[in-house]
Amino acid sequence: MALPKFKMMSLTDAAANRIREIMANAEKPIAAIKVGVKNGGCAGMAYTVDYAESIAPGEDVVEDKGVKVVIDPKALMFLIGTEMDFKTDRFASQFVFNNPNETSACGCGESVAITPVDLEAAHASA
Repeated sequence: MALPKFKMMSLTDAAANRIREIMANAEKPIAAIKVGVKNGGCAGMAYTVDYAESIAPGEDVVEDKGVKVVIDPKALMFLIGTEMDFKTDRFASQFVFNNPNETSACGCGESVAITPVDLEAAHASA
């Protein structure tokens, strides 16, 4: 019995449009966008997005909505079933990964701690 075919990754319209823009405005020709993961960040891993100047034989390539995304071989098992989106809000524009394999995430870059100024100390040093 054959195993069911799974979709490695999919793209939203917004992600595909942004990839088209990136490729059209690149300083040198690129064949695709390369997506992967790396160790780092508070939760242990972070997504990576880079240019792929060429596509090597045997690399996994997702073709969706008219664009190509190369999957870093080390990331294959982490990205199965992931939807790549592109979101813009008041403060940032970024690729977002809706990954069913995530078990937790941290809030790095999304929140800050602010300590109020101590007015007495500021006046004493003036």
